[in-house]
Amino acid sequence: MADDLSARARFIETMAQLLERQGYYGTGLNEIVQQSGAPKGSLYHYFPGGKEELAAAAITDQGKRIAETIRGELAKRDDPVEAIHALIAEMGRNMAASGWCTGGPITSVALETSASSERLRDACGGAYAAWEAVFREKLVISGFLPERADRLATAIAASIEGAIILARVRRCPDALNRVAAEMKVLLESARPAD
Repeated sequence: MADDLSARARFIETMAQLLERQGYYGTGLNEIVQQSGAPKGSLYHYFPGGKEELAAAAITDQGKRIAETIRGELAKRDDPVEAIHALIAEMGRNMAASGWCTGGPITSVALETSASSERLRDACGGAYAAWEAVFREKLVISGFLPERADRLATAIAASIEGAIILARVRRCPDALNRVAAEMKVLLESARPAD
């Protein structure tokens, strides 16, 4: 049974890595099987819906992991403005350290498949919603009104995703650094009066 679970987990982890590096359409089933080291026959056992079902599972898994990473990073600082600024700056450093190969694990799939796959669109939407919820939670706990926190959480998530695209294309963290700085200004101006 442990081998069965590890094979499923290996498929999901391999798919997540490949999606981040090369997108949905650039990832083939044979490549997934080869890189995962899991038996090919087990792919359809765990994912009878094939590549699309596996991609949805990988996106869902990555979405949860990233939400928890964001939550952990935001918890390091009480002040939400400083916490969000530090998180975005850290993302730029991590992307640079990866040689611009990581960052935005959901973005490419969302752009590639949102018009053609309801399953993948829903998985991507769920991941983005989870990230927004973490930002919203941090803001509300810090005294922001829930309605304002909702709007700001969307602005934060959308700005980060856009900056990640620019950073990867330009192979430079400037877009993330600028978004970090502007988010700081926006959040300071939106901060509730004591």
